[in-house]
Amino acid sequence: MAAFIQKLFKNRKSTGKSGATPGTAKTVPSPKADTPEVDPRKEQRAEQLQQLANAPSGERLEQLAISGLTADIRSEAARQITDKSRLQRVQKEAKGRDKTVYQLVRQTLQDIRSQEEQQQKTRERIQTLVVQAEDQARSEDTKLYEARLDTLLKQWSEVEQEASTNQTTEFLESVRRCRERVEQLKSEAEQAIRQQEQQKQRTETLELLQTTLDELRQQSPDEVPSLASLDALQKTQENRWLEATRETAVEKHEQKTYENRMQPLRNYIAALKRLAQYKGELAAITERQPGDENVQRTAKELIKAIEWPAEFGRPTQLAAAYKVAGTAKANAPQKPDSEEQKQQAEALKATLEKLDAALEAKQLKESKQLFKHAQHQLKDLDHRHSKPFQSRIQLLGGQLRELTDWQGFATQPKQIALCEQMEYLATQPMEPEAKAERIHELQNEWRELGGSSDRALWSRFKAASDKAYEPCKAYFSAKSGLKQANLEKRKAICEELESFLNNADWSTIDWKSAERIHQTARQEWKAAWPIEFRDNRPVQKRFDGLLKKLESPLDTERQKNEALKQDIVERANALISHEPLTEAMNLAKSLQTEWQQIGITRHREDRKLWQAFRKACDEIFARRDARKSEQQEATREADERAEAVLARSQALDSDEPDSSTIENALGNLNTLAQDAVSPQVRERIAQDKRRLTQMLETLKVRGEVQSWQAHVQARLDGNLDTAKLPDSWQSLASESDAMDARELVIRAEILTGSPSPDSDQGRRMEIQVQRLADGMGNSGGTDTNKNKQLESLVANWCTQQPEDALDSQLAARLNKAIGTLVG
Repeated sequence: MAAFIQKLFKNRKSTGKSGATPGTAKTVPSPKADTPEVDPRKEQRAEQLQQLANAPSGERLEQLAISGLTADIRSEAARQITDKSRLQRVQKEAKGRDKTVYQLVRQTLQDIRSQEEQQQKTRERIQTLVVQAEDQARSEDTKLYEARLDTLLKQWSEVEQEASTNQTTEFLESVRRCRERVEQLKSEAEQAIRQQEQQKQRTETLELLQTTLDELRQQSPDEVPSLASLDALQKTQENRWLEATRETAVEKHEQKTYENRMQPLRNYIAALKRLAQYKGELAAITERQPGDENVQRTAKELIKAIEWPAEFGRPTQLAAAYKVAGTAKANAPQKPDSEEQKQQAEALKATLEKLDAALEAKQLKESKQLFKHAQHQLKDLDHRHSKPFQSRIQLLGGQLRELTDWQGFATQPKQIALCEQMEYLATQPMEPEAKAERIHELQNEWRELGGSSDRALWSRFKAASDKAYEPCKAYFSAKSGLKQANLEKRKAICEELESFLNNADWSTIDWKSAERIHQTARQEWKAAWPIEFRDNRPVQKRFDGLLKKLESPLDTERQKNEALKQDIVERANALISHEPLTEAMNLAKSLQTEWQQIGITRHREDRKLWQAFRKACDEIFARRDARKSEQQEATREADERAEAVLARSQALDSDEPDSSTIENALGNLNTLAQDAVSPQVRERIAQDKRRLTQMLETLKVRGEVQSWQAHVQARLDGNLDTAKLPDSWQSLASESDAMDARELVIRAEILTGSPSPDSDQGRRMEIQVQRLADGMGNSGGTDTNKNKQLESLVANWCTQQPEDALDSQLAARLNKAIGTLVG
């Protein structure tokens, strides 16, 4: 702007025109004597340029753009206009008149419209993103959910600065809900994977238990398995089952299957341990005479003590004991007794009834399971008990085959569709986890249809499944590597734990740190998951042993600390009725400090002890609260009594009471001093006492003033009875016996601040100067001192002043001054 103005001023041309001065003769002037004329256009142009330089208003810019003196001024004014409506008016006025201004304004309007359009697009895009975020938060479509959210966030970052506060709040709230949904989806996916892995581990556990039991039942009597290996197998599978059932729902039949397979193994291991315990006794009875009754009795006692499970083949040593005891068939499992056969027959009968109902309901899958179960139950029966059921089982088997044929006819189109879906899935690129899950779903659907008797159709589905699963192998192979890495982590945990135990000095150890090591080891062990259970067996056994070795001193220390806390609880209970209460509370606080200084304890026991300790402390401090409540109640009652007394006392303001009434009220207030009133009420009592005392003092002063005024008037009238005057007035009057009556009155007026007549102003000034010289100032000091001085003047008036010096005017002035004491 400054350069523009400078440029314009450079273009100014100073032109001088000669002319005759008005009132002079027309002569030819000398060139040196010429004076230039003032050009109004130049002045107007300079004024408009100055206006442009001083940031004029929009209205002035509009005027300059339309009617500016020069094109430069009009153009510059048009450039400075920013208001759209003004630009439109200037464009309308400049059309056909000023092409430059018209083009400038037209371009500016186009820029404004473009900017407005861009802003409108941005606003629409912002609103669209807000709506999309809300839709995303409500959407049930979880496919590519996180990717869509990331796209929304990226688009929002481009327009975030233009969004309003409400729009930003709405968008971010929707994003928060979307992120919660993402976390939920991830959690569900992880949960599904975990549950799938747990299901796999449970299945493998059941299969391994069944295989082990079958091997144990079929093994030779001379081949007794290793007790250590069986014990390790049992503990490993128990831990494996525990981990595989943690935080997941397990079907009842699955849990029952596990118990039915684990319990025989436990019984077998327990019997094997007892067999090893009585190994010497068994060997001894086989070397003694078989027909000896004592030997037979001993053999029977050993057989009863070992309690070998009937379903497993007896070892050679135990079989010899059975032979000595005279029991039949030593090497074969004993057949169940008649009662057991009856119970098994009843169970088979119930199974056949369920099978019959399932066949009637066309439930193929359940029918197959029940028929298979019935066949197993039939095998456990002897010939006599199984014969009545054979014909019925054959009949139900035929019905099952018919149902299978009919079901195959009904399900074949669905199975063909499953084959097509699996073949299509094999050609699709997907995430391995998602693809494997979909394969599993299709396989489950196939199984739910009851399988297929068409081997070609089954081969087609199997081939498609294998082809679809082929890309997932690498992923699950990497997952297998993760299991190996977790196994190495668990081995490292065992090494660190063993190193700590070997170097620990339990006499000086930091027990809290040791407890944290115990907790951290368990947490890190649990975090090292998934893992191959077969490889984990020896590592798990080692870890369990190390934990027990660490837990033993920790438990000892915990029990010691629990005893200390129990002692604190007993001492706290003793304080419940302890007196004085303040001492009991202080001791309870010290017990709380002592409690905090005690080391580690078992969580559950510590919780119980803490609840007992907290209960005792609460009862101790409840006594304080009760007393405080009693004090508050007493204070409330005292306040109510005090309020009644205060109400009667405050009513005295309007009654103009006498001094005896006020003194009685003061007495009533003084009786409240011993009551336990609240601080606020006590302050009000003190204020009211001060008020009543002031009222009593005022009544006293008023009585004195009236008495003094009566004495002054009686002295003037000549009928003053000096015998009724106070005894002290003679001595008081002598203190001021050197003054005359006029000076006495003037001094009274000075003391009370009353005005004096103009004629006495000079005398009053002299008296005041004298008082200053005497150090008395312009006032009488305190009210008591002033009243004393005034009483001295009245005493002088009544006893010292001659009668001829007194007049009614002076008496009136003196009584007026005295009257100011009571207002």
